[in-house]
Amino acid sequence: MTTTVQESAPRPAGRGSEIRRNELAAFLRSRRERITPEQVGLPRGARRRTPGLRREEVAQLSAVGVTWYTWLEQARDIQVSVQVLDALARTLRLDASERAHLFQLAGATDPTPAATCPSVTPALRETLRRLEPLPACVQNSRYDILAYNRTYGRLLSDLDAMPPEDRNCMLLVYTDKEWQAAIVHLEQTQRLMAARLRASLAGHLGEPAWKILLKRLEQFPEFREHWRRYEVVGTRSKVKEFLNPHVGLLTLEHTDLWLGPQLGPRMVTYTPRNEETRERLERLHRIAVGEADGVD
Repeated sequence: MTTTVQESAPRPAGRGSEIRRNELAAFLRSRRERITPEQVGLPRGARRRTPGLRREEVAQLSAVGVTWYTWLEQARDIQVSVQVLDALARTLRLDASERAHLFQLAGATDPTPAATCPSVTPALRETLRRLEPLPACVQNSRYDILAYNRTYGRLLSDLDAMPPEDRNCMLLVYTDKEWQAAIVHLEQTQRLMAARLRASLAGHLGEPAWKILLKRLEQFPEFREHWRRYEVVGTRSKVKEFLNPHVGLLTLEHTDLWLGPQLGPRMVTYTPRNEETRERLERLHRIAVGEADGVD
C-alpha cells in the first residue's frame, strides 16, 4: 500500500532564498543520478536513458507526488516538511554528512538521531565503555539508539554497519532479519515494544520525529496489527533471552537507568543471569574489540 505525504502548493514569489533553492535542486539531481535502479529494487529496462533514477521513481519511493518532486528539482519556492526530507534522504541513500547538508539547504532541523545529540556527553560515552563487557546503550522514548558500547553493538546485529537514522530498536525489531533472529521471543517482544511506544507517544503527539518513525513502521503488517490493539505498557525490568550468532544463547536482566524525567532518555543495561551468560558476554566483548581493532 502506497502512502502519500502531504505536499504544499507553491508559495508567493519572493519568499525564501533563490540561491538556496537552486543548490537544493542541484544536490537532489546529483544524488538521484548516482543511485541505480538495482540498488532500490527496480528493474533497469532496455530503454532507460536517464543516469540513475527517474524523478517519478524517486517520488514513488519517497511517497510524494511526481509534480511536487519535479517542482523541488526545478527550484520552485515550495515548503518541504521534515517528513519529506527524511523520506528523500533514505530513498537517495544519503550518508550522515549528505543528510545534514540536505536539511541545511532546506532550512530545516533534522529531528532524528542522524543529527548530533548534545545530551550524549563524552562522560556518558566513557560510562558506557566502562560497563563493558556488559552490553549497554542510551535510548530515548522513541527507541532511538543514541549511543552504545562495543558489546551492545554486536549483541543483536552489527550496529556500526547501520546508518544512524536506522539505529532504532522499534524499526529493527520489525525490519532487520538479523535483529529478529537474535530475539528468542520475537512476537511477544514486538507486541510489548509497540505497547511501550504507544504509552510514550502521549507526551509527544504531533512531533516531527515521532511522525517520521510511525510512518516508517506503518509500512509493516506486523506493526499495524500490534499498533491497532491500542495496548499501553509502562516501563519495567525484565529477563530477556537473545541468541547471539557469535556466542549462542544469552539470558540477561534488562534494567533502565533514567538520565532525566521518566519517559525521557535512559541508559539500558544488560546483566547476566547465570555464569554461562557471563562467560559468553566476555567472549562477545573480545570479539567486538577485535573487530573494532581490525583483528580477525
